[in-house]
Amino acid sequence: MLTQFFPSRTMSFYMAKMFLLRSFAVLAALVLVLQALDLLGESGKIMAYPGNGNAELWTYISLRVPQIIARFLPFSVLLGTLITLATLNQNSEVIAMKSAGLSAHQVLAPLILASLLVAGLSFAFNDRVVARATDTLDRWQKAEYGPLPKVRATQTNVWVREGNNLIHAAEVHGRGANIRLRDITVYDRENDTLLTILKSPEGRFQDNGWTLDNATRFDVATGRTTPIGTLKVGPEVRPDQFTLATVDPDGLSFMDLRSAIADLKAAGRPTSALEANLWHKISGPMSSLLMPLLGAVAAFGLARSGQLFLRAVIGMALGFTYFVADNFGLAMGNLGAYPPLLAAWGPFFLFLLIGETVLIRTEE
Repeated sequence: MLTQFFPSRTMSFYMAKMFLLRSFAVLAALVLVLQALDLLGESGKIMAYPGNGNAELWTYISLRVPQIIARFLPFSVLLGTLITLATLNQNSEVIAMKSAGLSAHQVLAPLILASLLVAGLSFAFNDRVVARATDTLDRWQKAEYGPLPKVRATQTNVWVREGNNLIHAAEVHGRGANIRLRDITVYDRENDTLLTILKSPEGRFQDNGWTLDNATRFDVATGRTTPIGTLKVGPEVRPDQFTLATVDPDGLSFMDLRSAIADLKAAGRPTSALEANLWHKISGPMSSLLMPLLGAVAAFGLARSGQLFLRAVIGMALGFTYFVADNFGLAMGNLGAYPPLLAAWGPFFLFLLIGETVLIRTEE
């Protein structure tokens, strides 16, 4: 029964191959143009750091290209769908298939199956490549395109408050009781007046407090700096306040983000925005499944009636409206206005119903 939903094997492979080739050709063209424009705007900052050259430019390209691919793959699938269906319509191949007794859903079935493959590849690519590239690029940009630390930090540039005092750590390594801080600065304040500044190259969590090694104290009143050796500060500051201070969902894989959300929940911190991003890591790639359905309006109707271009424009409008709604839903989820599941999956199911309604009312 499942095979009867598809056209013949030859026709299915023919349509799927046409769809995939056109989609990835559009993606390659978009990546080439957008990467060139992006590099023009960023190359000055990269070359501004002493010693940077062509190798650093290629490093930037290798980190930026995965982000561009992830962002514009759904657009490419939409345009590939429109080009494929418009070509089939122009050559009267859709008319031949419908004359053979195929319904509109059967005509679209090979494209939907191929888009399911694209969605799976997109999720794996985003999870294994894009997340790591985003994290590395963010850290490189924070270093102003200078050398990256050899050991990857769990968090960077973290601020924690203890009463009136502020604690800043340039890097946070490890988790739980094994946490290590690098380049620590403690601002000792009283009634919003800065009294002293403590600095230490390294600190660790020990005996319900933070032990700073090779610390120095700068007295604001006298302007003197005094070495004080080992010092203990922040008895009320928990380790999770450093590791969970900022969580970037774009720089984490699905499982890493899920683990961070679990840690935040255990610490009693709000997680709605991160949960919306977690579910969007699945619903985002799944948007490729909608593109054949939203672009299906370009496949039907007589090409010689002069309305093929108008149908293609309608399909493009439906696709781009979905992307607007998807971004809006995710933004509302980040603000806490929408529940996480609604923010991530609401636009997907809404436009799935819209696409089915248009297809059934016009072609079935």
